[in-house]
Amino acid sequence: MGVAATLASLPALCGPMGFKDSWMAMGDLSPNWQEVFVNYALTPRDAVGASTLSMRSDDETLTRRANEAVYTRLLSRWNMPDAQANIWLLAGVGSVTGNDFAGARALASPGLQVDYETTRFYVSAAARLYRADGLNHDYASARIGFSFYEVDYDQVQPWLVLEARRMQGLSGKTELTPMLRLIHNRYFVELGINTDAQVRANFMYTF
Repeated sequence: MGVAATLASLPALCGPMGFKDSWMAMGDLSPNWQEVFVNYALTPRDAVGASTLSMRSDDETLTRRANEAVYTRLLSRWNMPDAQANIWLLAGVGSVTGNDFAGARALASPGLQVDYETTRFYVSAAARLYRADGLNHDYASARIGFSFYEVDYDQVQPWLVLEARRMQGLSGKTELTPMLRLIHNRYFVELGINTDAQVRANFMYTF
């Protein structure tokens, strides 16, 4: 049961939406980046939700707060005997505030995510445009991860994950974060320390 059942659970664990009629809650928390995201899967390929995101520059002088409605679409999926690959669309619209300008500005944040995963290996890349009047905070990330062993569907599996990410306008460098990820069939939690010695914690839960 291990391989088939675990592969069946991968979309809920690694993609930005769960199975039809499910809710997904996700969080990405560090000193310069705090994001909470919730969505509801209307179909096996479509989800709608909302996110709130707080960002801070590396020198701690600039801050941003974005609140958005987000549409998620599974554009394509390839199911293989022991693996799966996906392309995801994310489209957000909302508003952004900052400590260096008055009021709120309309924000658009289209993005794409691609991923490939097996029961013991995972790689992904994502890009998102955060655009408002006079603001450009485009974001890109890449991840690679592996697990030492396979588990059954209802067991917790430990992974080691390395992520690189960068955001324009708030950081002039690429952040690298090695993390320990614990995956179950409906959730994962991650904990790591980035190259600036900052603690980072992530979570996902599908219900």
